[in-house]
Amino acid sequence: MVLRITAQALEQVRHLAQAAHPIEACGLIAAASGEPLAHRVVPMSNQAASPTWFSFDPREQLQVWRELDQRDEDCRVIYHSHTASEAWPSREDIALASDPQVHYLIVSTWGEVRHAARSFRIIDGRVFEEPLCVQP
Repeated sequence: MVLRITAQALEQVRHLAQAAHPIEACGLIAAASGEPLAHRVVPMSNQAASPTWFSFDPREQLQVWRELDQRDEDCRVIYHSHTASEAWPSREDIALASDPQVHYLIVSTWGEVRHAARSFRIIDGRVFEEPLCVQP
């Protein structure tokens, strides 16, 4: 699989990750229903307010999913930042990844790899890195 994402959306996620540092940023990127191109970034609160993990607020998550339905959009990507490690899923990320159809985008704001972005599919506890296809 390939994550198709607009350049604007990827840049917005990078900016949000840097702005939240040292706390992990998180949210989703929506696409028009049935379309592969992820384009609308929906930042969400990190309920954990932690530099090493993130957690969506369940009420906010429900509200966002309702908004997706109203806009005829799908959650194409769940994104978050890593502030103290490279852009690779942690054990917690893998354990909590519940939707094999969603792309998991991780942006690192850590040291030398600042802003490195990588996309993954996580299926039954297995991690599959996938290419990013950035489009205008």
